[in-house]
Amino acid sequence: MALIEIKNVKKQYTSGGDIVEALRGVDISIEAGEFITIMGQSGSGKSTLLSVLGGMNHPTTGEVEMAGVKLYQLPGEKLADFRAQNLGFVFQSFNLISYLTAIENVMLPLAIVKMSTPAKKSAARQALERVGLGGKLDRLPNQLSGGEQERVAIARAIVNNPHILLADEPTGNLDSKTSEEVMALFRELNDHGQTVVMVTHNPENGAYSDRTINLKDGMVI
Repeated sequence: MALIEIKNVKKQYTSGGDIVEALRGVDISIEAGEFITIMGQSGSGKSTLLSVLGGMNHPTTGEVEMAGVKLYQLPGEKLADFRAQNLGFVFQSFNLISYLTAIENVMLPLAIVKMSTPAKKSAARQALERVGLGGKLDRLPNQLSGGEQERVAIARAIVNNPHILLADEPTGNLDSKTSEEVMALFRELNDHGQTVVMVTHNPENGAYSDRTINLKDGMVI
């Protein structure tokens, strides 16, 4: 059975009295250990699809099943727990807390986990070492380059060993050399067994993945 099954997912918004169909019947199956890129022009529905996949945006109709669990049949608190335990999120804007050090930022997802503080620090240190920032644990975000900030964001996403890593335009704010380094890091994580689903508009990023899913006007093409 696939790790992720998206079945006939539709998502509609109301905008100024008009109904906008962001997703128009999407079917996708993703196996454990795959590296998938979702591509499409702006407005194609790819970020909406990622948010539905991540349990953050209830579809209008359709089903999202992950590791045998029907996400949107879970009550709110159980859905939040499922997300925290199984999903890591990486965003284009890094979303780091400016007054927290790299290691403190990476520890944030562990705030709700029953672990001792030393164990949380150890897990965060290991995550930062995995992304090549073992020597910059105590730097603030403004003391790091854009690429380093993105690495901190990736470390934060993997600190709780999630089954699935979801990334929304993770190289969107980076220059081409730094983008290549970050993509190589995602590829390395995937080579070590991490399932990765990434939204991108950059065709070069698709070369790092196993498979590209193209969206247009809210449909897979």
